[in-house]
Amino acid sequence: MPNITVAFQGVSGAYSELAAADYFGKRVKTKPHVKFADVFRAVKAGRVTYGIIPIENSLAGSVHQNYDHCLEHRVWIIGEKKFRVSHSLIVNRGTKLGDIRRVYSHPQALAQCSTFIGKLKKAEAVSYFDTAASAKYVAEAGFKDAAAIASAQAAKHYGMQVLRSRVENKAENFTRFLILAKKPQYPKTSAGSKSSIVFALKNVPGALHKALSVFAIREIDLLKIESRPIPGSPWKYLFYLDFSGSLRDERCVLALEHLGEITTFIKILGSYRAG
Repeated sequence: MPNITVAFQGVSGAYSELAAADYFGKRVKTKPHVKFADVFRAVKAGRVTYGIIPIENSLAGSVHQNYDHCLEHRVWIIGEKKFRVSHSLIVNRGTKLGDIRRVYSHPQALAQCSTFIGKLKKAEAVSYFDTAASAKYVAEAGFKDAAAIASAQAAKHYGMQVLRSRVENKAENFTRFLILAKKPQYPKTSAGSKSSIVFALKNVPGALHKALSVFAIREIDLLKIESRPIPGSPWKYLFYLDFSGSLRDERCVLALEHLGEITTFIKILGSYRAG
């Protein structure tokens, strides 16, 4: 894919970068960013063609800050990628398992590998902002008593050694990534498609039941619902919803029109091919 650039959070060897290469092809040009918000800004400003961000993991759950970023930034979800995550314990060459006193990684990765880390009796888990960046940090610091949990590709990139492979709690460890673009790209048909929205409800009895019913009466499958607190409004929530179908489909358009009657706010996040 010539002239395709994809923004991701982290450094070289990050799972987001590996997922981008899997989705777009290995020849795609990737651009690392320090924060997730920077990825959204790069897409919105047109400095990259696309962005890729993790939204949920099959073991550790949702990446809540990225739900918030989807609300805050005017970008569109145009695709998704479910990527098999295989964590490795990586160290500087010469470090042995019994030498390890600290294990650095992103909090999500630490949670995904909690069983293995718990067996390292003398080691403590230390949160770091990114998996691959934790490998880079351990490598550059030259630690002989520390390890990182990251991809095997990160170990290769930073000249480190994989001490243990597949250290995640369960083999069925997948992360769902969202592909972001500056403009929407709605699928032409609902078959194999899904849509994502966020909305806030009016304060009336049975509001959530009524909201979900607008999809049920049209036989539209609901795939995921996630609630997030509304900043500055205690005990009030936004609801993020994924449902089957394209927003080119009249059923889905009518469902959103109906939903508008019982909500105070709706934002369409995107309509895209299911990964």
